[in-house]
Amino acid sequence: MNRIMALAIGLASVPTTAPAQMAMPPLTPDQLAFKALYKELVETNTTLSAGSCTLAGERMAAHLKAAGFADSDITLFATPENPKEGGLVAILKGSSKKAKPMLLLGHLDVVEANRADWERDPFTLIEENGYFYARGTSDMKAMDAIWVDTLMRFKKSGYVPKRTVKLALTCGEESTGAFNGAGWLAKNKPDLIAAQFAFNEGGGGRSNGKGKVITQSIQVGEKTVQNYTFETVNAGGHSSVPIRDNAIYQLADAIGRLRDYEFPVMMSDTTRAYFAKAGAARGDDLGKAMIALSKDPQDKAAEAIVNKDRSFHSMLRTTCVATLLGGGHAKNALPQRATANVNCRIFPGVAVEDVQAELVKVVADPGVKVTLLAGERRPRAVPPPLDPKIIGPTEQLVAKYFPGVPLIPTMSTGGTDGIYLATIGIPVYGAPGGWGDPDGNGTHGLNERREIRSVFVGRDFLFDLVKTFAETVE
Repeated sequence: MNRIMALAIGLASVPTTAPAQMAMPPLTPDQLAFKALYKELVETNTTLSAGSCTLAGERMAAHLKAAGFADSDITLFATPENPKEGGLVAILKGSSKKAKPMLLLGHLDVVEANRADWERDPFTLIEENGYFYARGTSDMKAMDAIWVDTLMRFKKSGYVPKRTVKLALTCGEESTGAFNGAGWLAKNKPDLIAAQFAFNEGGGGRSNGKGKVITQSIQVGEKTVQNYTFETVNAGGHSSVPIRDNAIYQLADAIGRLRDYEFPVMMSDTTRAYFAKAGAARGDDLGKAMIALSKDPQDKAAEAIVNKDRSFHSMLRTTCVATLLGGGHAKNALPQRATANVNCRIFPGVAVEDVQAELVKVVADPGVKVTLLAGERRPRAVPPPLDPKIIGPTEQLVAKYFPGVPLIPTMSTGGTDGIYLATIGIPVYGAPGGWGDPDGNGTHGLNERREIRSVFVGRDFLFDLVKTFAETVE
């Protein structure tokens, strides 16, 4: 998953006496059972290189069946071409024939983790200094475990929701170009996951790094992630007789022009609301500039101030950056070919072809070929509405759990599997609840961690969130 860095903003002036700040009491038997489930999921390796999402899905299915789910309520899936990249769909049927289902979405796969680089075994859940350490503790097996646990608690208690609640745990979110389970379900089993709306990763709170929750967010929209290839080709020759027409130099000039190019400011309903609300909470010069820009996206003075924050800069536009280079074939020969991967995060509603055309204009050199990276094309991002029927009840629950902490709608500058559900008409929202630290908690990096209180308070919050919407029938 890819979480929005903009949430790590300095809102320390916002007071809170949230339960999240209290010390964790001894765990109850119910919490210990959840912790064991979380541990099992975290310690099931689900990296693309050596793990198995299929195994993780099977293990979660076993827990659901032990809680009382029938075989007919659970669908385990995998393709012959990708036997280890499967997942599951579970369904808790509701009592209302009129109410449309809700969907809980989560990805089982995690980013690669090299044991030699980590201080601890990345696939052993370790408790230290108030944190759980391991790959996936934050992204996103805590939420996966909570979704499973929530359905188990419903089933064991005999609770029958008014609205059918569906759960989809899939693989492939962390590996662009690999098999993607959410995309496969949307294309091949749309009726199985059909829902009025879905909750996913991408939202959540941020602390001040010292246990104080300062903001909660609900993700409402995300960018499209798309890779492009810049390529130059030359006849080459002997390095002892260099010429100016050099594939590497030509590519370098193109990358330099990309570096100096700024995509124009764009605003969506979500980002406009974000800058207005987050700016008001700050109360400083940056906050004033955020408010001004939300009112007038053409305010260049305000934009200049907001652009100084890297994450805010990214929220305001499409961004493209060179991430990989390759070129040449011998140390003593002129290069015959040079390539660069350009990773773009495209503002919602903008087509990948339009960005490709803009990159061609930026490069301004017919000798530089700009192409979509084969096999990695993703759907166009379609932002869900700022629906008061979703935002309102969520805001009320945030106020209950985190008094004084604002709920701010955000647009992810990364990407989630929610983009695939939007293609079949399911608006996806990143749920708040748990929280992270300003440094990102090692997500996608070394020594990934999640505050223990965040996991358990998040568990209770998300349980109440799902139940609230399971009972809310129009």
